[in-house]
Amino acid sequence: MACGRKILNSLQTFLLGLSRANEHLTRHPRHLLAAVLVLLGGFAAAAIAVAPASLNNEPVAQRIIEETLSLPSLDAQAEALAAHAQQFTRTTLTREADTPEALLRRLGVSDAQAAQAMRSDAIVQRLLLSRPGRLVQARTHANGQLAELVGRLPALAADQLNTHFTRLVLSKQGDLWLPTMAQVELQRAVRMGSGTIQTTLFAATDDARIPDDVAVKLAEIFASEIDFHRDIHRGDRFSVLYEAMVADGEPVGWSQSPGRVMAAEFANRGKLHQAMWFATGPGGKGEYFGFDGRSHRRAFLASPLEFSRVSSGFAMRIHPITKTWRAHLGVDYAAPTGTAVRTVGDGVVEFAGRQSGYGNVVQIKHRGDTSTLYAHLSRIDVQVGQKVEQGQLVGAVGATGWATGPHLHFEFRVKGEHQDPQTLAQVAEAAVLDAASKQRFGDLRTRYESQLQAAATLGGARSRFE
Repeated sequence: MACGRKILNSLQTFLLGLSRANEHLTRHPRHLLAAVLVLLGGFAAAAIAVAPASLNNEPVAQRIIEETLSLPSLDAQAEALAAHAQQFTRTTLTREADTPEALLRRLGVSDAQAAQAMRSDAIVQRLLLSRPGRLVQARTHANGQLAELVGRLPALAADQLNTHFTRLVLSKQGDLWLPTMAQVELQRAVRMGSGTIQTTLFAATDDARIPDDVAVKLAEIFASEIDFHRDIHRGDRFSVLYEAMVADGEPVGWSQSPGRVMAAEFANRGKLHQAMWFATGPGGKGEYFGFDGRSHRRAFLASPLEFSRVSSGFAMRIHPITKTWRAHLGVDYAAPTGTAVRTVGDGVVEFAGRQSGYGNVVQIKHRGDTSTLYAHLSRIDVQVGQKVEQGQLVGAVGATGWATGPHLHFEFRVKGEHQDPQTLAQVAEAAVLDAASKQRFGDLRTRYESQLQAAATLGGARSRFE
């Protein structure tokens, strides 16, 4: 009887312990893993200790083996490390009032002899110190003394400005600092960047250190989908992959032949617009397509100006000069005098001259009985009978004719009847890829999608090379 009570008490104690253990492991699940590892370790130790005894009850003979190991000399390694020549590299841009000391100080260089050599060298003074915005790189020793100074600046020959750069190297030869120059070919590299609109597109691209020509191209690519005059809002975001001209891997800003935008995406009002450059013919001929395979090149652009604002739409209004209520048969874009005006579609110039209240006018005939008119121009850049392509410049904004200030008056006509330009530009049909190109297009799209995702992680802080 007493034995039964003991067994019952032991069983109750065991079950209570299990209950508490379960409650503890529920609150602290990580302890379960630790417990399992300890338990398995115990089993392993037991197996090691017990197994030999279970095989043979005789005592096991033990042997002690001693061996001398030769370790490499730590003193020799420390001496070799101390003797290793460490060098550091820094890059900066020259400033208008730079002295040799000020430039070297920004580069982390403390070398009076090098500063004196720069001051006394006419080539360094003429090509480097007297020109702001030059890209300069210093390679220094661990003690801050200059090992080599490299300046990368525009090519000396005018016909090589877009293809080459001048590499100016100041290095020590014996006891003297001497400059050497070479004309080196510029290279193209893919660069990525992203940003978020707070005020304007240009402000956002400036914050992300994306060149202005890339910002302009970004607006052109999505011009048929987004009206950059009215539809840009705070919080819109973009990512872009583009080619940049580089000198020894460093981007340059003087080249007038910027690289192509390879792919981009723009989130506007919660809708994501995507585009990529795709070669459709020999000789690099191609155009921008959406990721769905539809061309971004529509029959007409959304606007004849890259950036502006609509000051008067296609509607009834009080005429600003006659003060009478009348229909406004076009769209007015307010912009400074001299702003470039581009044709919204391919066509032939029907008229280029002066028309009473319209002032200087260009009228272009497009296919399908459509025509466009650009009025109040300060200058005309085309002639009657000339063929023009979409986006080609036809003149500049002005205030000629009946105008109270500089602006562009733009009209769109179909079979002679005035239509609202802003609606017609949006419904123009886009071309679609043929079946033979779809596989190649899909492979390239997959690559660009992953690269744009990487670009988006930059958060608009700055752009960087891929």
